[in-house]
Amino acid sequence: MTSPILLTGGTGTLGRFVAPLLRDAGCQLRVLSRRSHQSADGVEFVTGDLATGEGIAAAVDGVEAIVHCAGSSKGDEDKARNLVRAASRVGSPHLVYISVVGAERVPVVSGVDRAMFGYFASKRAAERVVADSGLPWTTLRATQFHDLMLTTARQMAKLPVIPVPSGVRFQPIDAGEVATRLMELALGEPSGIVPDLAGPRVYEMSELLRSYLRAVHRRRPIVPVRLPGRAARAIRDGANLAPERAVGDRTWEDFLAEHVRRDRSLGNA
Repeated sequence: MTSPILLTGGTGTLGRFVAPLLRDAGCQLRVLSRRSHQSADGVEFVTGDLATGEGIAAAVDGVEAIVHCAGSSKGDEDKARNLVRAASRVGSPHLVYISVVGAERVPVVSGVDRAMFGYFASKRAAERVVADSGLPWTTLRATQFHDLMLTTARQMAKLPVIPVPSGVRFQPIDAGEVATRLMELALGEPSGIVPDLAGPRVYEMSELLRSYLRAVHRRRPIVPVRLPGRAARAIRDGANLAPERAVGDRTWEDFLAEHVRRDRSLGNA
């Protein structure tokens, strides 16, 4: 590509893997960040805020493609809209968006649904903004990252008694593998919704938690809790899973072992 690629969320869990892949592929890379960074290693950093739209016009100016990795538990729709609005004014860059498996299948209707699973609704709303943008676009849905499972397990393990949603399963995938697919999509033709990307195994939430407790040599009683609401029912039925797309290679066990070793070497275990 002769024009830059803009990467949003370039310093986040996923973006930090996408950035070096695009750079090593020979792309001119521009990374959007809310904080000022010194451009280095062939990466141009630009300052802007997707939530307010400030600085986005300059960030999208002249780009050939946008890889939109910036996300949060809420507000993704507004951020996508600000990005699309600015990009539409400067041309027709290829917009590549990362969403979540189940975004179209998890019904977020009630306040209870939104409190526990509003992330799915936020991602689905952002998907619609991308699809209706008038820009050439590609959306990839992936299952939850190993990193999220690890963060959740660490937080839950701090409790003296751990309530675990019963019947809830996950199919975690390595963020680096998702990054590789996003890089391929960014360098390819706009494709709309592409096949899901999911990890190699499906786990009960209690299984993920117990394996973490064993790895860090902790003991905690685990109490199953049945979550209410339509969204929780859909999750129990596997709406967040894609067993037919279990294309990831790195297992939760491999990921966990590496991070526990690293924490011990740093004295954080």
